[in-house]
Amino acid sequence: MSLIHKTAAELGALIASGQASAAEVAEAHLDRIEQVEPKVRAFLHVDREVTLEQARAVDERIRQGEKLGPLAGVPIAHKDIFATRDMPTTAASKILEGWRPPYDATVTARLRKAGLVILGKTNLDEFAMGSSTENSAYHATHNPWDLTRVPGGSSGGSSAAVAAYQAPLSTGTDTGGSIRQPAAVTGIVGMKPTYGGSSRYGLIAFASSLDTPGPFARNVMDAALLHAAFSGHDPMDSTSIDAAVPDVVEAASNADIAGMRIGVVKEFGGEGYQQGVLNRFHDAVELLESLGAKVVELSCPSFTTALPAYYLIAPSECSSNLARFDAMRYGLRVGDDGTRSAEEVMALTRAAGFGPEVKRRIMLGTYALSSGYYDAYYGQAQKVRTLISRDFEAAFHQVDVLISPTTPTTAFPIGERADDPMAMYLADLCTIPSNLSGNAAMSVPIGLADEDNLPVGLQIMAPVLGDDRCYRVGAAVEKALESRWGGPLLKEAPAL
Repeated sequence: MSLIHKTAAELGALIASGQASAAEVAEAHLDRIEQVEPKVRAFLHVDREVTLEQARAVDERIRQGEKLGPLAGVPIAHKDIFATRDMPTTAASKILEGWRPPYDATVTARLRKAGLVILGKTNLDEFAMGSSTENSAYHATHNPWDLTRVPGGSSGGSSAAVAAYQAPLSTGTDTGGSIRQPAAVTGIVGMKPTYGGSSRYGLIAFASSLDTPGPFARNVMDAALLHAAFSGHDPMDSTSIDAAVPDVVEAASNADIAGMRIGVVKEFGGEGYQQGVLNRFHDAVELLESLGAKVVELSCPSFTTALPAYYLIAPSECSSNLARFDAMRYGLRVGDDGTRSAEEVMALTRAAGFGPEVKRRIMLGTYALSSGYYDAYYGQAQKVRTLISRDFEAAFHQVDVLISPTTPTTAFPIGERADDPMAMYLADLCTIPSNLSGNAAMSVPIGLADEDNLPVGLQIMAPVLGDDRCYRVGAAVEKALESRWGGPLLKEAPAL
């Protein structure tokens, strides 16, 4: 088996034992990027020499006997929304084109400390606003399962890179489903940790009460190892939870779910859902029952109001956060010829630097926060958010985890929803409630839809700081399906 086809855990073990060097592993993945990147277009920035310097430095740390984690020397693709001092950080926006931060995000710093080797920065919907990675200011990313289809969003570059074997691991952020939805449509594992369980310091903010960094991987154990490597309390982030990270690695190694209580969310399924997605979901429910879990149907009525509440709360926070891009301190500056006022330069810069979806959300959010409308829109949305949290709380008194399809359909064709924002927003129908409540949620692949042979994901939702439950159920599903399939679902993306 070639190095690119090994799991992250296997690569870490090979490097630790001296059977392979971090430089050799990085070289193999850089060659793969060079081979398939013209088709996939997952990356915004790759610098072979910078990557190999990192890898050689890790090899030297290992030779010096430094105690590193199980992922030391393993390559990773890093979403271009995390600050990196040695690579550009653009959030896929023209307003930050070429910007190199003077510091690392906490997630970036923890990856480096654990010895992971950053291959490059991956594409995304601009400022993480989108569900298809078509909103990038630079280019669209293609789904390795079908190059005419989207890889999900906003973390579509990260999901595509892992699905295309360009990297065994990648980072993403999940604001309304931006890890779980791309994971589902590219056939990989994606995890949204409990809000505050992973640091937002150095993450370019979209919606501060929702943004959550998390891992992508091709299997549950690799995702758990990455989750453990960069999570935990960070005094630099005021919303960081000062509590131990749940033992997600142990949970991923424990695939026994006999006796667990699992709730099927009644509101997620039926009209508007692709039949092939529902078929695989019903198969997964039967599988969980065969493994000894007790599965019941539960109603969470407020979940049906999550989408409109989210699209008031998230744009409102976006309007506030993106006010910092004012052409005065860093980034793009347009029209500064000495004759214009600061206000004129700011207006010209923001008009040129932000894409259509970012402008749409800034205007929505500014309106929702404006005098006379704040209580009617933003205030009401926050009340709905409370009701959603209460529905989760009531459900978790009855069951250990909740499940649903991750997304109503498989990957849709590039361009199909580009001019229909509402159709695009519906891709996150099932994922948004967990962002509004802050609880943990994961997507694991459960097979291919009958209509198009494209991947389908199972969403597993757990209570706040119940991240380990997601890994336990995810590992059980993965183990049972691999036994049935004779190996992992994603042996090789067929379009490559």
